[in-house]
Amino acid sequence: MTDTFVSYLECGLTGDRYEPDVIHGLSDDGKPLLVRYHLDQIAAAVRPEDLRTRPNGMWRYREFLPVRDPANVVSLVETETPLVPLPRIADQLGTVEILVKDEGRLPTGSFKARGLAMAVSMAKELGIQRLAMPTNGNAGAALAAYGTKAGMETYVFCPDNTPEINVREIAMQGAKVWKVNGLINDCGKIVGAGTEPMGWFDMSTLKEPYRIEGKKTMGLELADQMGWELPDVIFYPTGGGTGLIGMWKAFNELREIGWITGDLPRMVAVQSTGCAPIVRAYDRGERFAELWEDAETIASGIRVPAAVGDFLILDAVRESGGFAIAVPDEAIVEAQTRIAGVDGLLTSPEGAATFAAYESALRSGLVSRQERVVLFNCGNGLKYPMPPMERSIDHTAPIDWKALAEA
Repeated sequence: MTDTFVSYLECGLTGDRYEPDVIHGLSDDGKPLLVRYHLDQIAAAVRPEDLRTRPNGMWRYREFLPVRDPANVVSLVETETPLVPLPRIADQLGTVEILVKDEGRLPTGSFKARGLAMAVSMAKELGIQRLAMPTNGNAGAALAAYGTKAGMETYVFCPDNTPEINVREIAMQGAKVWKVNGLINDCGKIVGAGTEPMGWFDMSTLKEPYRIEGKKTMGLELADQMGWELPDVIFYPTGGGTGLIGMWKAFNELREIGWITGDLPRMVAVQSTGCAPIVRAYDRGERFAELWEDAETIASGIRVPAAVGDFLILDAVRESGGFAIAVPDEAIVEAQTRIAGVDGLLTSPEGAATFAAYESALRSGLVSRQERVVLFNCGNGLKYPMPPMERSIDHTAPIDWKALAEA
């Protein structure tokens, strides 16, 4: 066994402490559990310069992570994801810099790989063999891949309008998958109801403590890439919000051990106007978000009508001086097309939503053109439907070159 620096688990709402190294779901109050560390011991054990000799990827930050035995790490080689500049769009907008952290380069094509790599690794360490979750697509694909890698049995339930490529991906990577005539919260009810008769562990977002720790590595990696100086503002596509919560946790841990100083980034939760429970709660000054009825958006990854970690998302947004903002699907489509057509980066709809939100925030004065921003693209754009392309050429007929040039 390799000692980690985990101290205890803590209820995110009440602060009650729970023993580590045993199986936990939610706290006794039905809220997410957060992993707490002996940060002074981490500070004494490792320095930023020590990381330079380690391979890139999420596991280079092992002192900040909960897996004790390296033999339990379940990995598909989670590489460092790049910060991709959008220079032409930045010139158009008159801004200093726009960076996109492109999480679509990870295994299974999305940032869900980070959280599920960690959650499955901890499930292996704790002796769990059967896992289940609801998903809008990418999380289920990651669970299927990492569960299969670990030799576990996985069950996945998707809303019936989940992108078909996601459903097929989940099935091909070894999970037992079903479409459900409802939304992700309806799928979650099936998972919850099956816990006893099926004997599976519920891997729903934030219903176990370790996906946050995997997603936290986005924040650790971002700080590392930027020389331990953080951007002014981070725009993050927010459904269950694990990544936003995890990054805010990472930044606070780094500041506490002295690896970063000064102000932390303002965290911006981005949603669609078709499903914006966090934005509505933020606007009302509320700490908890009400269920969003009849949720609908093309950005399926943020189509989450109710998030169990709603208060943690809202706490992070407010503590950071950030805000929550919703954009319509039309703006998401336009943003996706523009980023690809102007700067050549194909984003997911959820990633495009962050750019649409950034433009909206610029217009309203919520952010300035002098602030350095990072937009999170959470998935590979190739996994989503694209507009049809109908043009064709008959090679046996004369070619109208003028029409070709004007197309």
